[in-house]
Amino acid sequence: MRIVHIITRLILGGAQENTLLTVEEQHHRFKDQVTLITGPPLGPEGSLLERATAKGLDVRLVDSMRRAIHPWRDWATYRYLLRLLREIKPEVVHTHSSKAGILGRAAAAKVGVPAIVHTVHGPPFHRYERWWRNRVYITAEKWAARRTTAFICVSDAMTEQFVAAGIAPREMFTTIYSGMEVEPFLNPPRPRDVVRRELRFGDSEVVIGKIARLFELKGHDDVIDAASEVVRQCPQTRFLFVGDGIWRERLQARIAAEGLQDFFRFTGLVPSDRIPELIHAMDAVVHCSLREGLARVLPQALIAGRPVISYDVDGAREVVLPDRTGFLLPPGSIKELAQSIVRLVQDSSLRMQWGAEGRRLFTDQFRHDHMAKEIRQVYLSQTKPLR
Repeated sequence: MRIVHIITRLILGGAQENTLLTVEEQHHRFKDQVTLITGPPLGPEGSLLERATAKGLDVRLVDSMRRAIHPWRDWATYRYLLRLLREIKPEVVHTHSSKAGILGRAAAAKVGVPAIVHTVHGPPFHRYERWWRNRVYITAEKWAARRTTAFICVSDAMTEQFVAAGIAPREMFTTIYSGMEVEPFLNPPRPRDVVRRELRFGDSEVVIGKIARLFELKGHDDVIDAASEVVRQCPQTRFLFVGDGIWRERLQARIAAEGLQDFFRFTGLVPSDRIPELIHAMDAVVHCSLREGLARVLPQALIAGRPVISYDVDGAREVVLPDRTGFLLPPGSIKELAQSIVRLVQDSSLRMQWGAEGRRLFTDQFRHDHMAKEIRQVYLSQTKPLR
């Protein structure tokens, strides 16, 4: 098949890893003619662009495609997409993220692409956004939906939110969980004790990890708020923040002001292939983001055999099963967060039990080849591939 994927930027992130794995599967496994169009990976979050080009993929970098709204750059991007789609004549255009989703679907509809698929990795509208912005985003998504033949959502919760907002009817949506390379999470490339020594964790210390950009709405402040009570009851607790972002200095200053600097470690930006060994160096994973489609770190942790603590937002409840795989808490509940961490720190058998159950339930469900196969079925339901 001739397929074009369009995403705003290839930073180190869940939506981007999902997209890149999909493109790799289609190129190498199904032998499709696949083109990946993306803007520059600006910002401190890192880049997947080098991996994409090293894999021999057809990547087109559009310098004018940026995350921020900018009428002149956005118009230039739209015109470029029109020219490229007319040249490639794809059977399928598959868009990801908000900016690329709007511009990509508009261009695909204009040139008459038979199948126009959009993946909802996370809605642009949410309760923490200003009301007028939400209205703009919903209006734009409704406009783009009229140019869409099918939606893919990374969790059932995304479908519910889009249907509730009146963007498109339920029958247009299919849930396909965001696939990943699960083998490194089952068997990490380096031993746990080696990685822990490098991070300066002792054998008796219990490590609670958080993997996310150091950015707003990701919940790092909530972990810091809970940490004082946790270390008072369990001084063997240590916290590991994996990732980087514009909030790093502010978070480090908060930790120092609380006198907690001996209990926290920051890895900074790390390549995605280090995430499995870092999760194995942890004893439990906490994810306090206030909005996500379905955070990849939750199934990643469970596949690695680690229990999870998450706020009950978006798709989290589809993998965080209370009293089976972890704790599911009301957003912003600092007291409950501290209590949950303490319980896991104090009960190693519970950590092992919940981690084993998560591995049993979700390993096969989140394999990237399973994701690619289901995505292909969506394509085939929309158009007949050329032979």
